[in-house]
Amino acid sequence: MGSSTSPRMEWIWHTEVDKMAKYECQVCGYVYDEAEGDPDNDIPAGTKWEDLPDDWVCPVCGASKDQFEKIED
Repeated sequence: MGSSTSPRMEWIWHTEVDKMAKYECQVCGYVYDEAEGDPDNDIPAGTKWEDLPDDWVCPVCGASKDQFEKIED
């Protein structure tokens, strides 16, 4: 059995990744990318902003979630 992904699965995966948002810390400029998560703080890739713990803080400056703004494409 091969480990290749079908073209349909590739399309679905890319579509989901494309829907991932980014949020910028207004204090230091760090960008939280939902597609990447925050692996240094045990936040897996694909974690939506609204699913981050309420006590999650910017890994660079320690700012709270309310100090972030969504980056519009």
